[in-house]
Amino acid sequence: MDRMSTLERMRDWLRDHRLALDATIAAGVLVAMVAGSFVDSHGADGTTWSARTPDVLSLALMALGAAALVFRRRAPMKVLVATVAVSLVELVTADPRAPVAMSAVVALYTVASSTDRPTTWRVGLLTMTVLTAVAMLAGPLPWYAQDNLGVFAWTGMAAAAGDAVRSRRAFVHAIKERALRAERTREEEARRRVAEERLRIARDLHDVVAHHIALVNVQAGVASHVMDKRPDQAKEALAHVREASRSALNELRATVGLLRQSGDPEAPTEPAPGLARLDELADTFRNAGLPVEVARSDSGTVLPAAADLAAYRVIQEALTNVRKHAGPGAKAEVSVVRVGPVVEVTVLDNGPGRDTGPGPEDGPEHGHDPGQDAGPQEGGGHGLLGMRERVTAIGGSCTAGPRYGGGFRVHAILPVKNHASALGDPV
Repeated sequence: MDRMSTLERMRDWLRDHRLALDATIAAGVLVAMVAGSFVDSHGADGTTWSARTPDVLSLALMALGAAALVFRRRAPMKVLVATVAVSLVELVTADPRAPVAMSAVVALYTVASSTDRPTTWRVGLLTMTVLTAVAMLAGPLPWYAQDNLGVFAWTGMAAAAGDAVRSRRAFVHAIKERALRAERTREEEARRRVAEERLRIARDLHDVVAHHIALVNVQAGVASHVMDKRPDQAKEALAHVREASRSALNELRATVGLLRQSGDPEAPTEPAPGLARLDELADTFRNAGLPVEVARSDSGTVLPAAADLAAYRVIQEALTNVRKHAGPGAKAEVSVVRVGPVVEVTVLDNGPGRDTGPGPEDGPEHGHDPGQDAGPQEGGGHGLLGMRERVTAIGGSCTAGPRYGGGFRVHAILPVKNHASALGDPV
């Protein structure tokens, strides 16, 4: 562990001190060139070797080439030109030669690893051509000497190695960028899903709270009005208030409980409300003073859970709007009818709805204050918008608007089968 931490600290230090690293590499290249200059090969095939002492000019050229490499990262092209120049002087004048061209090989590698591929091809071919041509045509050795071919080979390998390193760096960088983009995409998708879930829960809370609070408000008003003269009726109204508030708390707890973890022992286990509780729902409005008539011809029909809940919420929202906006003396009619592969839910009332518009989507909810429930789309406020989106989400349709001659009409068509059902006999 200590050795690994030491290596990491050294790597970080070298990354922060690029000039010191380049100076170290330049010193290593100088040592290699000087060591190579003490060995001489005889003959065109280079098979005879002997020891020799390099002259002063060769040592000076090697020192200049190595010194230029210290700045290879800051000015790679200028360093390449300088090292090629000292290599050309060595190729033309020295016999036997010292490996001064090694500095040009390192400089060419740096250029290839720090530029693009077309630049590498142009600079690499030019460097190989110039050094090899001068060595063959102007040097003291025969044109076919092994040293001349070695210049060509080493410069070509330097350009290829630099291009490979640059390609690998670009590939690794692209992988990191792709991973970062994928992570950002996952985070954005998670945030979007959270926002959609919050919106859905907000609509459920609106359905629950608006219905029960409306009933509590009505019954509390009745109790306050008859408290002195008819205490028995006031007591009955307060009992309805207590029952409505208890129901509101239970449904609120069930809705908010969806946010809990699945392993939470306090998570709700009761089923979501559906058409099986339609009579109970109608009774709550009757107790609040709204006459409600229910007609059903869907005997034996079993709706999917989502459609069953949507039907219940549509009726609950529609009756709540009748109680809030239809005015005194209003009556509501609820019908649930099975028609082939769908169930049609209709809620009608005889309140003072506007009859100036020809279509079901024109006009506000029973002419109530437009600032109270104004929604982002025409045809109603948040309650009606929530009904439409809830029904549309399960493949159905929902319309709401004034009736001709007065009143309001809410009509929802719900599929008996959900989207995931297999084809087969109807339910």
